[in-house]
Amino acid sequence: MERAVVYVTLFGLLLALVTTLPIKEDWDIYSFHINSTVTSRYATTVITSRVANRMDESKEIEFHVRIPKNAFISKFRMFIDGQLYDGAVKAKEQAQQEYTDAVSRGQSAGIVSSVGRTLEEFKTSVTVAPHKKVTFELTYEELLKRRIGKYELQIHARPMQPVKDFKVDVYIHEKAGISFINVQGGLSTKNLANAITKTHADKQAWVYFYPTEDQQKTCDSCGEQGMNGDLVVVYDVNRKASIGDIKKSSDGYFVHHFAPSNLTRISKKVVFIIDQSGSMSGRKIQQTRIALLHILSDLAEDDYFGLITFDSEIFHWKRELVQASKENLDGAKEFVQRINDRGATDINLAVLEGARMLNAHRREGSASILILLTDGDPTSGVTNLGRIKSNVKEAIAGKFPLYCLGFGYDVNFEFLKTMSLQNDGVARRIYDDSDADLQLRGFYVEVATPLLTDVTMIYLGGTNLTQTNFSQYYDGSEIVVAGQITDNNVETFIPQVVALSRNSKVTFSETNITETVSDDLIQRVWAYLTVKQLLEKELQLSGPEKDKVKEEALELSLKYSFVTPLTSMVVTKPPGESTDVLHKPQEGGTHTNPQRGSGLGLAGGSAGGSGEGTYSFLTTSAIIQRKQLT
Repeated sequence: MERAVVYVTLFGLLLALVTTLPIKEDWDIYSFHINSTVTSRYATTVITSRVANRMDESKEIEFHVRIPKNAFISKFRMFIDGQLYDGAVKAKEQAQQEYTDAVSRGQSAGIVSSVGRTLEEFKTSVTVAPHKKVTFELTYEELLKRRIGKYELQIHARPMQPVKDFKVDVYIHEKAGISFINVQGGLSTKNLANAITKTHADKQAWVYFYPTEDQQKTCDSCGEQGMNGDLVVVYDVNRKASIGDIKKSSDGYFVHHFAPSNLTRISKKVVFIIDQSGSMSGRKIQQTRIALLHILSDLAEDDYFGLITFDSEIFHWKRELVQASKENLDGAKEFVQRINDRGATDINLAVLEGARMLNAHRREGSASILILLTDGDPTSGVTNLGRIKSNVKEAIAGKFPLYCLGFGYDVNFEFLKTMSLQNDGVARRIYDDSDADLQLRGFYVEVATPLLTDVTMIYLGGTNLTQTNFSQYYDGSEIVVAGQITDNNVETFIPQVVALSRNSKVTFSETNITETVSDDLIQRVWAYLTVKQLLEKELQLSGPEKDKVKEEALELSLKYSFVTPLTSMVVTKPPGESTDVLHKPQEGGTHTNPQRGSGLGLAGGSAGGSGEGTYSFLTTSAIIQRKQLT
């Protein structure tokens, strides 16, 4: 019997969230399991949903989960009436051609939706015969990132109906030893306390969440449609050797986690560049003021700082950096209270002025940081994005990182992300919600305490290395490098870290290579990091260099079956459903509801406060895709 090829598209990706679609009286989710295994900070999560059609006629059964934006789907399959339907990762162009061919044959097509703060949504569906069952199984992988002294694995549970067999199992194994582990989140409440079991034994930890059907209906965030909340597993590891923790596999791959903590903080020079154009009016500018007042209060007395606001012009509190004395901080807070929205947006002029201020204030033994907050595209002065990026890169000249905070959904986030990457920084989206001031302050805390600058990771006898140079290392964070040991010869493999501390050059050279761990695990950590960094590098290049990096990222994505912006997963399913094509909705926008071939409309939703647009759809097959992270 011919199968229809269906396509589902996955859009937008230290966090794992899970959900199913709204309750369906004619089908029953009788089992829903989430199994997450974390080894050496690398999490592999398997979501298994078993659903039965209780009716006397065929029914469309839907599967809908959320996964972290930073994760890569590596496997998706369905079991229907004894038949396995397995996904295959292919180059996006090849998958697109199969998609086009299927549509031309009148078969089904694909797709997904929705971007939240840290999530992507995956949805698909399949027709199930009367009184038959289907099992959906989705696997995704992610490297947990350490922030403010902890790793977080977040699991959001919203089945939208009580499930008889509902289980969340988390297993953590860290050879360095687990220093602490806690369970937090909205489902970690008194009503569900006896549904959570936590066990910690040196290098291992287990968290079980087994709520009964009654508990799923009576907890604080529960109801007749089941649970709606999250569990957050928070932990950290022991840190003994100053060079950190190095693990290898028997075939020569290694991963190095570097996070020294017994270091003296470095004073910092920081310039805040604040957009006060007309689009920042109302709550945005108010929340920015609140966040800045708190951030200024957190500056240490030996820090130096500057404040610039801008629209079509720039406005200084002081033209040069000043010390964070009480008198200066009080004056800066008065300036912040007077920030009001007005005018257009000259990003080029503002960032260049911030770079000038940092370059003009030479102070040995300190860390320089440039932070830009904006909510829109450049509309004044230099508006060509390529020219702005070139100007900024020339002005900074690799001397300090630029962090770009994009406020809301109208901002050109890809532009901010590329500009940050070109200058050793990162971009972060600030969501236009009631807690935007907390998001701003939360980001600042991550970079508030620099411990090292000009960090160089050296591996004599190492090859195929991921990124090895980092402008700064902050307290509570972690640097991760992976690669291969040349000829798998540990005797000639010499790791070393060289950096600048508060007063001098420092070298970390103790060797602490642990016993061999799973070959597949270390290889996959290397592949995950390599693909992530190649995709970031591609954003910064053009011409033949860009094509070369893209080809390398594609090759690794296919080899390790990662669904990335360059690949898609093609899944075959039984034939018989209508064609359905839906493109990714714009973040924060209101989306129209295109009509399906069957005459049924897609159920659409605008992003609302959280920026999540949700779409239901009925298809038989899917092409799972990833877009570049935003």
